[in-house]
Amino acid sequence: MNRYFIYLAYNGAPFCGWQSQPNGASVQQSVELALSTILRKPITIVGAGRTDAGVHAKEMVAHFEVENPLYNFDYLCRKLNRFLPKEISIHRIIPVADGAHARFHALSRKYQYHLSQEKNPFRYPLHYYYPVKLDFDLMNKACQILFDYNDFTSFSKLHSDAKTNICHIYEANWKQVDDEWVFTICADRFLRNMVRAIVGTLIEVGRGKLTLEGFRQIIEAKDRCAAGSSVPGNGLYLIEVTYPEDVFITQTEK
Repeated sequence: MNRYFIYLAYNGAPFCGWQSQPNGASVQQSVELALSTILRKPITIVGAGRTDAGVHAKEMVAHFEVENPLYNFDYLCRKLNRFLPKEISIHRIIPVADGAHARFHALSRKYQYHLSQEKNPFRYPLHYYYPVKLDFDLMNKACQILFDYNDFTSFSKLHSDAKTNICHIYEANWKQVDDEWVFTICADRFLRNMVRAIVGTLIEVGRGKLTLEGFRQIIEAKDRCAAGSSVPGNGLYLIEVTYPEDVFITQTEK
């Protein structure tokens, strides 16, 4: 079998999430249908993660296998993009080593959350409109506290199937970009609902309803009920997934 990584972007607004669901259109289901139709055989893809309903991706990675090798990747991408709904775009397809896994071999994932304090109808629903005044300097101080910990049970969806709540965060900060504030966070892995729960709790810090020490205590409590509410999914984007170089191969190596 020949294995490939497929890189894609999508607007998550019309989908029930990444993962195929019995009731509702998913990104995974849409891409599998397109690949199966064009390659004329059933294709299953495995994503680097599972974004929730309404969450977007500027770069999602998935892997799939076919018996006969593929060659003209640019042509295949163009055919897929013509077939897929307008909310999904295929960027590239890359041959990878046997056994390369889009989820388990990922070294890091990076997310961004877009928050605007000014109403902008041209960005809706691709960001979170939050008109309440926030202290972003204080919120960035709270971000630094995240680096002191690796157990983020307090920001994990209750009753998830995760075997461990240990994550290693490499980057976390708020920056102003034009008329938006963008929260960037990078880690080796993320728990279900983790980024949205962290942002919701940081907003409590920015509003002055939660102190920095209180933010630290929430993490140490290892209790989802102690943290703030999750922000809506429409402001969240998966923007990058990284892999070790040895998972990628040239076509001649095949």
